[in-house]
Amino acid sequence: MQASGYPAAAALGQASAPVHVSVILPVHDAELWLDECLGSVLQQDFEGSMELSIFNDASKDKSMTIIEKWKEKLEGSGILVVIGGHDSPSPRGVGYSKNQAIAQSSGSYLCFLDSDDVMMPQRVRLQHAAAVRHPTSIIGCQVRREPPNSTERYTRWINQLAPDQLLTQVFTSNGPTVIMPTWFCSRAWFSHVGPFDEGGRGVPEDLLFFHEHLRKGGGLIRVDQSLLLYRYHPGAATHSVLETTIWTHRVRFLEEWALPHWATFTIWNAGRQGRRLYRSLTAGSRCKVGPTPCPTPPPSSSTAPTAPEAGVLGPPQVVAFCDVDEKKIKKGFYCYEDSQERPKPRVPVLHFRAAQPPFVICVKLVSVRLGHVWLGQSQGQEVVCRVHQEAAG
Repeated sequence: MQASGYPAAAALGQASAPVHVSVILPVHDAELWLDECLGSVLQQDFEGSMELSIFNDASKDKSMTIIEKWKEKLEGSGILVVIGGHDSPSPRGVGYSKNQAIAQSSGSYLCFLDSDDVMMPQRVRLQHAAAVRHPTSIIGCQVRREPPNSTERYTRWINQLAPDQLLTQVFTSNGPTVIMPTWFCSRAWFSHVGPFDEGGRGVPEDLLFFHEHLRKGGGLIRVDQSLLLYRYHPGAATHSVLETTIWTHRVRFLEEWALPHWATFTIWNAGRQGRRLYRSLTAGSRCKVGPTPCPTPPPSSSTAPTAPEAGVLGPPQVVAFCDVDEKKIKKGFYCYEDSQERPKPRVPVLHFRAAQPPFVICVKLVSVRLGHVWLGQSQGQEVVCRVHQEAAG
């Protein structure tokens, strides 16, 4: 399938005009939602020039028929429409489709839209204004969930994070603090960070891009208005990503982005999730939370506790786990039985009042405004949240 849309635009005398915003729309078997989705593009009140860049990822339903119907309406209203795609037996994935839609587009700014979602009329206008002010940021917005009672806690989390929490809660299992269906950014910044990973089904391309965005110093901004109807349904691509895949990426990013600043740290929660985190760490990170010596001690920050001497359990501030469970505390340690190290690591467990920061907290996320890196649970899922170097309690 070849890209189309520019001839009609040229007939309208608009082909040579610069495009301010390209709406990026990957499509795969989206006939149930496309009418609403494309209608919301037409209803945008943005006064600059817009184009809609659609990439059809091997749809087998009536998606292309619907797209062709809307193409005439959109171009009649001055919105350029570029259509690309392929008719292979299998789809190539969301990351590939987004990259192709971006490559065939020309706008200075990119507004990402999922084919099952609906934009409010002011979305492009408000997010464009924010992106102009913050050219190296991902701009998001608040959302309205459909059905309204689906993922209530997650929706509150999306909409109610404070501005500082958009950065401090980037380790949560909820994924990016500015969720992908709401993203808006400059083309120049996307080109600096991207492209999306094209691994296909099961790859969290949004999370990988989000991490790379943060590595390169990008900012996070949310327009605090509900600008998107964010649909929940069993067929959503996000359901193809395994929890274990997300967990692995989260832990590696934690090790890369937070842990190098600390000589030692305490894992808050000696239960299942805390132990899972410990076992998931590389050997170099595990040695920061117990008596196992680091082969090459990492540089310590001015606020981090001093690393223990080789083979010697240091004072309380270098313990591995802290908890409130008297049984775990009474036992006094956690032994990593599956370790290949000899002797097997025996990681001390303390009461939380005896523990010292910094902490990685593996607990259920509640509405507590502390300053930690959290790994915990929200809506039955694990989360990693905030970085903390203040005293406990």
